[in-house]
Amino acid sequence: MALLVAGLTGLAALTAAGCGSRLPERAFETRPTANPSGGEPLRVGIITSATSPVGGDTFTGPRDGALAYFAALNARGGLDGRRIEVLTCDDGGSGVGNNACVHRLVDERKVFALVATTALDYAGAPRVSAAGVPDIGGQPLTPAYDTYPHLYGIYGSSAPRTGKAPGWNGVLYGGTEVYRWFRSHLGARTAAVVSYNQAASAGYARLIADGLRAEGYRVVDEQVDFVLPNFRAVAADLRAQKVDVVFDAMDTHGNARLCEAMQASGVRVAAKVTNVQNWSSTVPRDYAGSPACRAALYVTGSSRNYDDQDFPAVREFRDAMRQRGQRTLSQWQLEGWAAAMWFTDAARSCLGEPGGPTRACVERYVNRAEPYTARGLLLPVRFEHLAEPPKFHDNCLSVARWHDGSGWIAQGDMNKNCASVPQLGYRP
Repeated sequence: MALLVAGLTGLAALTAAGCGSRLPERAFETRPTANPSGGEPLRVGIITSATSPVGGDTFTGPRDGALAYFAALNARGGLDGRRIEVLTCDDGGSGVGNNACVHRLVDERKVFALVATTALDYAGAPRVSAAGVPDIGGQPLTPAYDTYPHLYGIYGSSAPRTGKAPGWNGVLYGGTEVYRWFRSHLGARTAAVVSYNQAASAGYARLIADGLRAEGYRVVDEQVDFVLPNFRAVAADLRAQKVDVVFDAMDTHGNARLCEAMQASGVRVAAKVTNVQNWSSTVPRDYAGSPACRAALYVTGSSRNYDDQDFPAVREFRDAMRQRGQRTLSQWQLEGWAAAMWFTDAARSCLGEPGGPTRACVERYVNRAEPYTARGLLLPVRFEHLAEPPKFHDNCLSVARWHDGSGWIAQGDMNKNCASVPQLGYRP
């Protein structure tokens, strides 16, 4: 999934240039806690591009999920009687702002760790790594989590992570399991890839197209102008080309407009595939004008469907979000919850250490050979340091389909939606 998320937000990064060089005081939100009977609070930080140029709540899901987890943990007495004190920082979606957040949290406030980082431009990553601060469960919106030691993305990594270059000498690798699934389960053979005429969007579209071709699809490339996109022309061509499945390298707004054009042109496809960033309960609002496209909406990811209420860990997450007054739910919230759980489990494993948890002990837990699943909320996550990238890998996939009135319905067991697929290289 790092391939998917990094590609999509590469587009957003183009709009981040030109952000101010100073953060207002309101960018730093401190949630202090009273000293517990179990000792001084254990302080963690959360950096989020909460006010990024791409939308006020685009990147806040992981933060909100992590805050809900820590609030529920503290309500139960904290970590062996020791409360978790959470300091949040909004970096504004800029590299300058991100460095300011790192300085504030790491250098000034001396946080023990970072959790659920979701930064559009993680410019401060080298400083976090140099300080030896564990960053656990971050969203890989940039190549930082495949580059630096002490950084642990929510989906894991096999890269050497020496701090010199992303992946293997600047090349990252992603699998074709998404395309394999739609070919195998829906019989899809002709796929369209829709992108903007922007470098990041077009580049990511090429990656999708390469993966589709590797899985035997006939690929229809569609590109629209970023400022004045002609989605009606795209929809007409989708119909003429008899497309089975549609992928994209666009934002939510572009997807919604594409679906509206498909609706107006009477285009019907087996699947309109979106990603974890759009896996939320706002689908009825986002796709209000395109019921046919909404009925064909699928999403893929590496975590358990937040609508899978038969699963106890999902119910616990939903209950905690409801208690915090959260009206909408999303997959990124669930992944932020899982990131906070991951940190807590790692710190709990260190309670026997002299003086309490240490960063080295926490990292030993995260780096252990046994993969982490956050009580089954995540596909097994592990960190390896492979000298050479694998040519094939056994990858699993979480898939859900939207149903009006029911929400997202899981399509099979994510731990069984697995295949040995080729790993394709790309430069971030």
